[in-house]
Amino acid sequence: MSKVLQRLLIFFVGIPAVLAVVWFKCCHHLPLNAVIMLCSAVASLELYAIFEKKLPLAPRPLVVALNCIVPLSAYLLALSGQDIDYTNWIMIAAAFVLMAHEIFSNKTFEDCNARIPASLFIIFYSGYLLTFITRMTQFQDSVIIISVFLFTVFICDSLAWLSGMLFGRSNKGVFAASPNKSVAGFIGGYAGATAASLLAQRLWPGIFHGSYFKGVLLGVLTATAGIIGDLAESVYKRSSNCKDSGTIIPGRGGILDSIDSILFSAPVYYIAVFFLYNPAPAPIGDLP
Repeated sequence: MSKVLQRLLIFFVGIPAVLAVVWFKCCHHLPLNAVIMLCSAVASLELYAIFEKKLPLAPRPLVVALNCIVPLSAYLLALSGQDIDYTNWIMIAAAFVLMAHEIFSNKTFEDCNARIPASLFIIFYSGYLLTFITRMTQFQDSVIIISVFLFTVFICDSLAWLSGMLFGRSNKGVFAASPNKSVAGFIGGYAGATAASLLAQRLWPGIFHGSYFKGVLLGVLTATAGIIGDLAESVYKRSSNCKDSGTIIPGRGGILDSIDSILFSAPVYYIAVFFLYNPAPAPIGDLP
């Protein structure tokens, strides 16, 4: 199967399947959070494999376990109606555990200045950033808000790929981090994300209320974060001479190759929606 057909299959089958998961609200979006925790675990393994080629790291089981605790804690806090910002405390506790491990398990410390930050970054990148999707489940209109987020990111990524393939042959090499990315691709991505945000504002004016400027701003911010996330992962792989983060998804590579845009755009979208639209929180104890 060609790479183009693989991409089209993911777009027309995979994306609707992911969006369908969002609509199952049982036990405070348990299916969605199960997918988040699975992706987080696999992503941490992939990023660990990328980093260990060039950097010293804490033991793999410790890093992956601490990584998985972060999104799990976010879900349990949301499920119990607690303040999900306590997840920040879990992240700090993970940093303390890593430092304690360095203090009490090593006899020499020449690699610690690289090992602690690199290991902690894996937990932050593939664990903590995904908790911002779980934070969205605490909004009253969580299904719509999360669906719009994922659709915006997917459309941005898909139209960037399509525009680049059709019109980007003569304008590639904008960023050394990913020479195959083109100006046409970036334009297509921004156009797609902006159109998705404006469409959401038209379909659900009670949630995405106000001027169309808000919709444009939401689309631009989400697209920018997603593009930076995509380029950042390219930097990690290029630094370690890796082509893909894995082979688990045909036509895409690893889990990280598929969620790199989501990782960076989730907190940006969450903060933008919070301040632009001030969505109502879900009633306490409202656990379908």
